[in-house]
Amino acid sequence: MDYIFIPLIVMLAPVSMVLIVLRYRAQQTQARYQTLLQLADKGVELPSQLLLEPKVAYCERRRGLVLVGVGLGLIGMFLALPGHFDDGLGIDRLWGIGLLPLMTGLGYLASWWLNRRGDMRG
Repeated sequence: MDYIFIPLIVMLAPVSMVLIVLRYRAQQTQARYQTLLQLADKGVELPSQLLLEPKVAYCERRRGLVLVGVGLGLIGMFLALPGHFDDGLGIDRLWGIGLLPLMTGLGYLASWWLNRRGDMRG
């Protein structure tokens, strides 16, 4: 039973981090809308800029760098984990799982770079 516990925790850690970030963003958005409702109830005229969702500058670059880091971290983690499955294969053979976020991050970085080049021409 112990041989399942550690990989389960390792696999649940990224999922729990994503859920924490999503919950934080939802709470942040809800607090923003509550503030807007309170201002509207007081009769304050709301500028149209407050009604728009805030945009993060270089969002694709930031996402790309984070995903590349996550992918490299997963690859390094699986290569460094000791342990073997029942059939004798090592956990280090799961390093390929890190390729998904790594390649997705590289795609975001390529998109950011291509969009930046398009903005310079136009």
